[in-house]
Amino acid sequence: MEASSGVEPGRRGRKVAAIVFAATALFGLVGRLLGFGFGRHTVVRCREGHLFTTSWIPGVKLKAIDLGLARIQRCPVGRHWSLVVPVRRASLSAEQLAEAARHEDVRLP
Repeated sequence: MEASSGVEPGRRGRKVAAIVFAATALFGLVGRLLGFGFGRHTVVRCREGHLFTTSWIPGVKLKAIDLGLARIQRCPVGRHWSLVVPVRRASLSAEQLAEAARHEDVRLP
């Protein structure tokens, strides 16, 4: 005889999916409120200090290894794999923003 948790298996999966979706949306919202421009042209910095733009959508990782608030991905400036973190646009000069815009990470088809 099986022990019942009182929740149907299909409902449990939907509940978990809803919690994950809500947490991801909340993370993205809080990040935007803190000045991080999550989305298609997010400015990031690698461990060697290179600035570039990449697609950074919380919860969606198609070309990087996610580590929560950081990622391991290829730096198009130094052409190396590195830990990258998002950068607040307000903390950068106009020259730094222009430099980051000149180096966009590889787009997915």
